[in-house]
Amino acid sequence: MTLSRRHFSTGLAAACLAPALPAWAQPSGATPIAGGKPVHLLVGFPPGGGTDVVARLLADKLKDALGQPVVVENRPGAGGQIAAQALKAATPDGLTLFFSHDHTISILPLVTRQPGFDPVSDFAQVAGVATFANALAVNTRTPARQLDEYVEWVQKQGGKGNVGIPAPASVPEFLVKLLAQKYRLDLVAAPYRGSAPMLGDLLGGQIDAAIGSVPELLENHKAGKLRVLATIGAKRQAALPDVPTFGELGLTGFDDLPYYGFFAPAGTPAATIERLSNAVAQATALPDVQAQLLRLGLTPGYMTPEQLTRRARAYEKTWARIIRESGFTPQ
Repeated sequence: MTLSRRHFSTGLAAACLAPALPAWAQPSGATPIAGGKPVHLLVGFPPGGGTDVVARLLADKLKDALGQPVVVENRPGAGGQIAAQALKAATPDGLTLFFSHDHTISILPLVTRQPGFDPVSDFAQVAGVATFANALAVNTRTPARQLDEYVEWVQKQGGKGNVGIPAPASVPEFLVKLLAQKYRLDLVAAPYRGSAPMLGDLLGGQIDAAIGSVPELLENHKAGKLRVLATIGAKRQAALPDVPTFGELGLTGFDDLPYYGFFAPAGTPAATIERLSNAVAQATALPDVQAQLLRLGLTPGYMTPEQLTRRARAYEKTWARIIRESGFTPQ
């Protein structure tokens, strides 16, 4: 499978707040999918994590929009790979969906020789719900309050430092490589099995720095337990207006933001995809949902299947180049 086969088709991601539903997304009184049986929403990460929290928030609203139960089913492991493979094997009747972020959909196929699924041929895009940003954070034992101060501090440690990342061969690992190259530092990415143990070690002082998502870092940053120094993206995050982007600080080339979206098995009828996508639009337009997503550090923004497709393709294109130039060999 070549890289081009993994690329998604066209569409443009929308990331704007929608105070009211578009006319086409208003409830239509259509009959429930497959007679109203429960919709199973696969999540590739453990309960309580960021992806699970967002999935459960949306599942609760989707049950009202669809008029049938929506049950979150956690299938953690291998960066979402197990859940993705389960989606591929599911019956394409609209009763099995996958809620995922960029790592499983756009990055795993680039860093894994045999992921066990092809996001182009095995999945149908349903809807996008939000974007977010990755960020560099340090614990309060370091004196750094800005990126240049962190660089100076590492230089004083002999130019060496460990930076925690939530998973090997993830976007944070390649961000560590970019930082090391930019500032001529000997930074080593220290992989963890998820964000929770990484944050535990960062807060406990076992590591001095880490790269994770803004939703994972936000609460402790606001509480003064760690400091977020910079984020990816073309503009500053609404949840962190005082934190500059890497681009502002001279590290450019990755403005495309990671995303969250819903996916169905390939072959799911077009009418069912439309019904599901409209239900997501209805759920994400609710003011309380948008407020909660913002509070979590996400940027709400419904995406049609076509818009989600283009968002994923643009993101993958950016990181395919970065991964290739890093010399990384798919495992």
